[in-house]
Amino acid sequence: MSPELISQRQIVYTGRKIQVATDLLTTVDGRQVRRDVVIHPGAVVILPVLDRHQIVLLKNYRFIVEDTLWEVPAGTLESGEEPQQAAIRELAEETGYQAARWHYHGFVYASPGVLTEKMHLFFALDLTPGPAHPEADEHLQPVILSLQTALEMIRRGDIRDAKTVTTLLLWDRFYADQFLPPSTS
Repeated sequence: MSPELISQRQIVYTGRKIQVATDLLTTVDGRQVRRDVVIHPGAVVILPVLDRHQIVLLKNYRFIVEDTLWEVPAGTLESGEEPQQAAIRELAEETGYQAARWHYHGFVYASPGVLTEKMHLFFALDLTPGPAHPEADEHLQPVILSLQTALEMIRRGDIRDAKTVTTLLLWDRFYADQFLPPSTS
C-alpha cells in the first residue's frame, strides 16, 4: 500500500513536452501534504557500440545549463510510441547510425522526487553508418571514442550527464563481455 494517496491533482502548466502539476496527498495517518511534480512522457537512451573498444557519444550544447555536454543519444517518447521504436528513430536522427541488434536494459528514473520520467536504456550493436538528421534546435556532434576514454572522462568529471554516466557504466560492468567477442589485442 502506498503511504501517500493522491486526493487531488491540478495541472498548473502544460508545455511542449511536459506538464507541471500540484498534487494534494493524504498520508495514511490523515495528514495532507502538497507535492509539485513534472509529468514527462518518458524517454529513450541509447549507447551506440561500434565494437569492443569504440562507442559513439554526442557533444550536445544544452541551453538550460549553458554548456556543451558529452551525452549518449536520447529523446522523448512521442504519444503512443513504443520505446524501441523511439530508440531506432533517435539513433538515426542524432547519429545517422542504424543498428542490426538491440538490447533493452530496462528503465531508470531521472529524478523521482519531482519528475515522472522513465528513461528506457538501450544498447545498439552491429551499426551501419548513415547521415544524421537532428531536429532544427539540436546542436549535436557525433564523436567516436574508445570506451576506455569515455570511462576516464567519467572519472575526471568531464562527462556530467547522469544518463550517460549510467549507461556507460552499465555497459562496461555488465554487458560488454556478454555481447561482444573477447578482444584479441
